[in-house]
Amino acid sequence: MSDTHLPPPPIALTIAGSEATGGAGAQADLKTFQARGVFGIAALTCLVAFDPKNDWGHRFTPVDPHVIADQLEAEFACYDIQTVKIGMLGTPDTIDVVARTLGEHRPERLLLDPVLICKGQEPGAALDTDNALKEKILPLATFVTPNQYEAMSLAGMGAIETVEDLETAARRIHESCGAAVLAKGGVRLAGPDAVDVYHDGTTTEVLSTPKIGEVAVSGAGCSLAAAITAELAKGLDPLAAAKTAKAFVTKGIEARVESNAPFDALWQGA
Repeated sequence: MSDTHLPPPPIALTIAGSEATGGAGAQADLKTFQARGVFGIAALTCLVAFDPKNDWGHRFTPVDPHVIADQLEAEFACYDIQTVKIGMLGTPDTIDVVARTLGEHRPERLLLDPVLICKGQEPGAALDTDNALKEKILPLATFVTPNQYEAMSLAGMGAIETVEDLETAARRIHESCGAAVLAKGGVRLAGPDAVDVYHDGTTTEVLSTPKIGEVAVSGAGCSLAAAITAELAKGLDPLAAAKTAKAFVTKGIEARVESNAPFDALWQGA
C-alpha cells in the first residue's frame, strides 16, 4: 500500500442561505467551489423557498443565531480557513454572530457578496439588516461584489445606468472600505453586453461579454462571487480571479438548466 498522498485542495467557506431550487445561495456556492477545484464548506444562515402559487414569491426563514454560531465554531475548529465568502445573512442577529466570529478568526481573504435586499422581509427589517451589514461586515471585506442595486446603496448613488456610473460606484465603494470591488452590472445595464467593473484603488477594468438569452438566470451573481472566492483560495490575484470567474459564469449561463419557474439556473458543470 502506498503512503503517498495527493496535495490537499484549497479550502473555502461560504456563509450563506439555502435556496430551495438549487440555483443560488449556498447550493450554487458549493457547486462552484467543487467545479473550481476547491473544498467547500457551508454555514447556513437562512432558508429561502418560493411560492409557486403566488408568482414565485420569496419565503424567508432565518436560522437561529445559536445554530449559526455552532456551525461556524465547528468549521473553524476543524479546518484552517483563510478564504470565506459571505452571501445572504438576512437579519441583524445573524450579522452580529458572523461579524463576531470573523473578527475573532480574521481570515486572510473575505469576499462579501452583499445581499442588501431580501424580498422575503418587511422593508423595516431589510433596512436594519442593510445598515448592520454595512457597519459590521463591509469593513472586514477584502473583496466586494455588489450588483447594480447593491452598488447604488453602498456608493450612495441614486441610479446606475451606464458603465461610467458603474465605474464611479466601484471607486466609491473601494474608498469606503479599502476592498477590491467588482461592481456587477450584468444584464441590467442597457446594451448588448453583460458588463462588470473591477476597481482596487490602482486598477480599473471593464469586464464585458455578450448577453446570453432572454430569461433570467438564477445563481449567476452567487456563482460569480463564489468562483472569485475559489480562485482567491487557489492563490490568484483579485483581478485575475475576477476574469477567470467571469469566463466560468459565462459558460454556465450558456449551458443553463431550464425550469418551470420564471428563471433558469446556471450550470456549474459546463
